[in-house]
Amino acid sequence: MPRRSILTARQRAALFDLPTDEATILYHYTLADDDLEFIRTRRHARNRLGFALQLCAFRYPGRLLASGEVIPEAVSRFIAAQLGEEMEELSHYAETDVTRRRHLVDLRQVYGFRMFSGHRARELKAWLAGEAENATTNHDLACRLVDECRQTKTVLPGISVIERLCADALVAAERQIDSTIVARLEEPMKARLDALLTDMVEGKVSRFVWLRQFEVGQNSADATRLLDRLEFLQEINLSTDILAGVPPHRVTRLQRQGERYFADGLRDISSNRRLAIIAVCVIAWRAALADAVIETHDRIVGRTWQGAKKLCEAKIVDAKTAVQDTLRAFKSLGAALLDARSDGAPLDQATELACGWERLEGLVATAAELTDTMAADPLAHVGQGYHRFRRYAPRMLRTLGIQAAGATASLLQASTLIADDQRPGERPVGFLRRGSKWHRHLNAQEEDGHRLWEVAVLFHLREAFRSGDVWVPHSRRYSDLNQAFVPAEAVKDISGLAVPLDPEAWLSDRKARMTDGLARLAKAARAGAIPGGSIENGILKLDRLSAAVPDEADELVLDLYDRLPAIRITELMQEVDADIGFTETFISAQTGAPCKDQIGMLTVLLAEGLNLGLSKMAEATNTHDYFQLSRLSRWHVESDAINQALAMVIEAQSRLPMARFWGGGMTASSDGQFFPAARQGESMNLINAKYGSEPGLKAYTHVSDQFGPFATQNIPATVSEAPYILDGLLMNEAGRKITEQYADTGGFTDHVFAVTSLLGFRFIPRIRDLPSRRIYLFDPASAPNELRSLIGGKIREGVVVQNWPGVLRSAATMVTGVIPPSQLLKKFAAYPRQHELALALREIGRVERTLFIIEWLLDADMQRRAQIGLNKGEAHHALKNALRIGRQGEIRDRTAEGQHYRMAGLNLLAAIIIYWNTKHLGQAVAARQRAGRNCAPALLAHISPLGWAHILLTGEYRWRR
Repeated sequence: MPRRSILTARQRAALFDLPTDEATILYHYTLADDDLEFIRTRRHARNRLGFALQLCAFRYPGRLLASGEVIPEAVSRFIAAQLGEEMEELSHYAETDVTRRRHLVDLRQVYGFRMFSGHRARELKAWLAGEAENATTNHDLACRLVDECRQTKTVLPGISVIERLCADALVAAERQIDSTIVARLEEPMKARLDALLTDMVEGKVSRFVWLRQFEVGQNSADATRLLDRLEFLQEINLSTDILAGVPPHRVTRLQRQGERYFADGLRDISSNRRLAIIAVCVIAWRAALADAVIETHDRIVGRTWQGAKKLCEAKIVDAKTAVQDTLRAFKSLGAALLDARSDGAPLDQATELACGWERLEGLVATAAELTDTMAADPLAHVGQGYHRFRRYAPRMLRTLGIQAAGATASLLQASTLIADDQRPGERPVGFLRRGSKWHRHLNAQEEDGHRLWEVAVLFHLREAFRSGDVWVPHSRRYSDLNQAFVPAEAVKDISGLAVPLDPEAWLSDRKARMTDGLARLAKAARAGAIPGGSIENGILKLDRLSAAVPDEADELVLDLYDRLPAIRITELMQEVDADIGFTETFISAQTGAPCKDQIGMLTVLLAEGLNLGLSKMAEATNTHDYFQLSRLSRWHVESDAINQALAMVIEAQSRLPMARFWGGGMTASSDGQFFPAARQGESMNLINAKYGSEPGLKAYTHVSDQFGPFATQNIPATVSEAPYILDGLLMNEAGRKITEQYADTGGFTDHVFAVTSLLGFRFIPRIRDLPSRRIYLFDPASAPNELRSLIGGKIREGVVVQNWPGVLRSAATMVTGVIPPSQLLKKFAAYPRQHELALALREIGRVERTLFIIEWLLDADMQRRAQIGLNKGEAHHALKNALRIGRQGEIRDRTAEGQHYRMAGLNLLAAIIIYWNTKHLGQAVAARQRAGRNCAPALLAHISPLGWAHILLTGEYRWRR
């Protein structure tokens, strides 16, 4: 049986090769005084050099030197310099094997190194078996073994031995996890799970494949189909306890395999593996289906509301002609009455002559009807969605098993009545807010009041799900927030929080900073020294920020890009992969081994990035057909893999010499980019009037000051961008390094100000209507007179102090990744009542926003930094627009997963091009410097690696073998 390969050549080299970079050599190969003393006891220079080299190799990378191995010159020179010997003496060391073997014995005796054999080997194999279950990848396990050997001074065995040991441990761990899961299943349950592969639905597909074919819907028929699947899985009644103690990444991997296998493929694998995959999928799909049902209901409510608004607007438009006619008639009547009054004529006679009493009665009735029409609101028409809701809502409420907090007990009671298909004599309305328009409409509709009441319940149920007032057990997105939050006692151990545990300490610091800032701003206002603005008669006025690009920059940009070689996109991707090896992150969902078909994987990524799709790409390349590309995509392309590949490219680009002219990777901007989507696609492709009348979605991307797009997320076109800022910053290490985050007005809310501050990010939005924004103070009465017109209110310190433990828990929950920040922020913003935690975050956000506004007005450099950062993000959009050449730029994938991969692929391709441009722009700068041309750092800061005119993006896609 052939050896199972788990590492690529690059990964093997990273673990076993001697270092060549100066920093690593300095860190690992600097000899201590006692090392030098012992080494100098050797008689000849060649022996001293050889002994020192073997000692360094034992320490790092932790292995024996092979006979005849070529030692990197940098290593030999560094060791020789420490010993004061000539480097050439080392070449004579390998002539005597006896000396080398004697040195190995001495190294083991003096320094305590042990060989990987006997009892020590058995210990490490047992240790490896325990680590294999927790290792996230094959490479991760190999790195763990190598690190353990280095820490315990165990000389590494050969790379083939390490690969074999890791492969065996991984297989054993898989089998152990499978056995653990299956052992918790009763025999009837095993039979029921196996039956999912043979039971056919309508004679077309197996029950297993039918269960996984679901997406969030947009109408009652979609909701019914989702409920069919959810009810089937609930009837299986498989407990989540069977996954207790199983590492989450192992559960995810089993689920991914189940979502890629067809029934025939699953039947061909071992029984334990098959049952484990099916069991994990049943539990995961049950939670995902519950979420999909709730989100589908959310969309149906939204469509009902939009339909009511359109109906209301249409009636107003239809009534315009009648309004004009009625107004003209009343104008004529009024003029006649006024003339009669001035002439002393009887008003009755004037009325009779103008229009007649009968016509006047008709005009009054018409006016009353038009008044009601023009004053109507959409709630008067939402009842038209009643029959739509009745097709699925009672069944949905029975199936989900909704639970609620005490404040929403009335809503839960009303939901139970609908679920039981009861028409109560007395309808509970305690869930309606006092003074709500719903009360008026419910009181006005006596005959069909129960229909509008049911619609009101389902509307409010949507808001309760959004805010977390109601929840569903075993859900992913709609579970109980209190259980999901990090425990209060664990907050102090969470790294990443940038605020003290004591709220009084935080308040004291903010008060001092605010007092100082207000004094500086008032002084600048009195002196007329606010940069780019002024406060006149209590009104804040700001000037437009002027451009600061030197004239020489344009010539430099043209010259550098003229020096770049023309290149095909295929050759560019191969060159970057040869430099970085980003394709190694795409491992098999079956074996965990890296993809061996590098060109095939690059072809799949290019198809995603150019928005061509696999079928069109198969026609444009001569290396792979559609089925080969489809297999690679299905088994190797995952969100985590794309994120890891992106992180590798961004990290490599940041290390290039040219990147330092643009920044240090410590600041970033974020912005949404609209992409049109096909009308038959997912209902998340909603219409936003800002982008016209076509449906679409937005890619919300974070771009570093070095132009690296380190995070991207798909969001609906109609939602606010603000909640997603923290998601991108916490998505990977590149985001966590950011200290300053820039955004446009769309990314600004008080909650975002609060959370970014809690997590240590300095949030700097460019607020379009800044002069109209108010500041909030701890003591408004003590504010300087020059600033009193800017004050909006007082900070409620008591709310902050009272809810500080909850604030810290929510921030810790975000930073640990338990719940995405966007999900929490949207829940806080959606609370139908004033939730105390949301109020506390709002007060914290008001403090941080006030401090920001003060600094923004006083710091022109901050304004310019934000402008430059946002310009980089907007320029990044232009590159992506040029890349999405397929399908007229439309995102036509119908599923949310397909749309996600399309956007992620586009972002990765843009990052690859940015890396290549950065690398070759650096070479062009060096060539320009050799020619004696001006390459001042101040000018290079205005260069961008976002050009694409030199890259051939269209035509046939051929790869170098």
